[in-house]
Amino acid sequence: MSTGRHKQERGVGLQPLDEINGYQVRPGFYNRDGATATTRGVSFTIHSFGATACYLLLFRPQEKEPYVTLKYPEAYHIGNTYSMFVFGLKIEEFEYAFQLDGPYDEKKGLLFKKENVLLDPYARAVTGQRNWGERPEGGADFIYHARVVENNFDWGDIRPTEHPFEDLVIYEMHVRGFTKDASSGVTPGAEGTYEGLRQKIPYLKDLGVNAVELMPIFEFDEMESTRVVDGERLYNYWGYNTVCFFAPNTSYTSVVEHNHEGDELKELIYELKENGIEVILDVVFNHTAEGNEHGPCFSFKGIDNDIYYILTPDGYYYNFSGCGNVMNCNHPAVRRFIIDCLRYWVTEYRVDGFRFDLASILTRDEKGTPMADPPLLQAIACDAILGKVKLIAEAWDAGGLYQVGSFPSWNRWSEWNGRYRDDIRQFLKGTDGMAGTAITRITGSKDLYPEHRGDSASVNFVTCHDGFTLYDLYAYNTKHNEKNGWNNSDGDNNGNSWNCGAEGETDDPQIEGLRLRMVKNACATLMCSRGPAMFYAGDEFCNTQFGNNNAYCQDNIISWLDWTRLEKYQEIHDFFRYMIAFREKYPILRRSTKKALCGLPEISIHNGFPWNGGTDYTSKLIGIMYAGRDDADTRDDIIFYGMNAYWETLVMQLPELPNNLQWKICVNTNIEYEDGKDVEAQTEFYYKKTLKVPPRSVVILVAE
Repeated sequence: MSTGRHKQERGVGLQPLDEINGYQVRPGFYNRDGATATTRGVSFTIHSFGATACYLLLFRPQEKEPYVTLKYPEAYHIGNTYSMFVFGLKIEEFEYAFQLDGPYDEKKGLLFKKENVLLDPYARAVTGQRNWGERPEGGADFIYHARVVENNFDWGDIRPTEHPFEDLVIYEMHVRGFTKDASSGVTPGAEGTYEGLRQKIPYLKDLGVNAVELMPIFEFDEMESTRVVDGERLYNYWGYNTVCFFAPNTSYTSVVEHNHEGDELKELIYELKENGIEVILDVVFNHTAEGNEHGPCFSFKGIDNDIYYILTPDGYYYNFSGCGNVMNCNHPAVRRFIIDCLRYWVTEYRVDGFRFDLASILTRDEKGTPMADPPLLQAIACDAILGKVKLIAEAWDAGGLYQVGSFPSWNRWSEWNGRYRDDIRQFLKGTDGMAGTAITRITGSKDLYPEHRGDSASVNFVTCHDGFTLYDLYAYNTKHNEKNGWNNSDGDNNGNSWNCGAEGETDDPQIEGLRLRMVKNACATLMCSRGPAMFYAGDEFCNTQFGNNNAYCQDNIISWLDWTRLEKYQEIHDFFRYMIAFREKYPILRRSTKKALCGLPEISIHNGFPWNGGTDYTSKLIGIMYAGRDDADTRDDIIFYGMNAYWETLVMQLPELPNNLQWKICVNTNIEYEDGKDVEAQTEFYYKKTLKVPPRSVVILVAE
């Protein structure tokens, strides 16, 4: 029978068992990671395999020195977990951090130092990051603290939209850059914030996109590696340097949210969902902001450096990320942490999917060797909470591991199809020998993704944050990254761009007209390609980065959307909106449907004349016909996509249609787009079923 001070009456709730430095404590909630608040106090739980002692540090808000340090009693240490409940704490009155003591041996990757102040990996909010571009008091030696968050956001009866993956039109964006420029028109104080984005939801809905992919919104330090080049301060603007995986970036809020961090982001997600727009987060589990052996030690390094990072035999850091370190993603402890994090964002923020940056790193084992069946990827694919979220891999890394078409999937993972981007760019600008490959890409890249993968394996895109904008793709032959400060040595040297006859801005109306036609060609091709489609924010109104194809550090008009271009390029915007709606109207474009009753095959090729599937090195004219039943099962949908990538007019003979149907031209990118314009009347025919496809133009026809 239990006796002594540990005996308690049943039903009286939590009771103190010990007193440390004037604070009443007891063992905490071992199964609840991080800080968990109750009406009587707060439980603090942290895991470490190598630590020999753990200390909890409590700080007054914004103070550098703790007002009390509480050492965890050895009795509160179960397995590799330290957990302590501290009575009487009110969450608005303190910040917290940890210290861990243990062995120090750099060659073995052990970096325990009692003096290191460590951020809780499960912190829901990080202090000192509120104001963008400001170094918190303490300068380079600033120590991160965590804040306890009260979660009382009411999601009501909001339900996941669960759009079929292949039906998505994904709009990739940077939260700050989307509305930071004054031309965005959001209310004062909302520029560059979640609130600013929320105010733009009507624009997104009108455009027709049904998913947004947010570049990193986990707490990151934009001041990391900050520098001044030509009088302009540069930042880690994109945010691919995570400080804390459970905390939203507080510099993206329009108001102070102390102890309620995340509310503005949740309100944004709620309203996006109300408008049928899914939310996909760009997540960076491949490395952290702690960097290599020269970087700071503020979290994982001081907790279990040899577990959380892939180390060389002499204790240095492998760098398959190109950012200094690599997370040891397939170690059981790290795997658990990542899945906990994904579950948290799905349950607490109701996100619909994740795009995993440099995801090939997630396939590497503890020695950095690629694995055929990585346990992390399998665990994510088979997890019950994550069972319906979209999983998108950037299927390569900076260590040279390129897995497009071979990324381990368990029929759950999709991929950014980098080959689609590269091959379509080359075909559209007229590169020889690309016609057959372009057809394969447009019709679902079945050479990369077998039939059982369905129509969602390939996320098709021509542009993304990394590289030229769509307008710049046809305005610059070469990158112009001089303002990044690396003598134009950074960024992709093989962007497959074409300036259409002049480098950069021009007053030549013929060159400008050709550029706009090329932009429309890319949009039309993307929206007629099998599988989910993605494009970069601002492409729909020819936003420019002035030839910078690696704007990761530019917190200025280079990266911000210039909304004045929406008026200047209204025709392009309206064309994007039309093509998105066209894609939505005809399901056969984006995925397999029921077989057409008229007997036509689902996909057939007609390069110049009916049923010609052949191409050669000089082929520039392709024709693809889709045929199937619509979702309501009321009609046959027959769509013809034709592209002339040559600089002269070419002739396209159209296939015969069954059941007295006739071809109707819906799109001719050589003609200025205007809603309601009679495209057919302005398209040249030799006779009824043979049309002249203008130079460097796309035509799209529908059987009626």
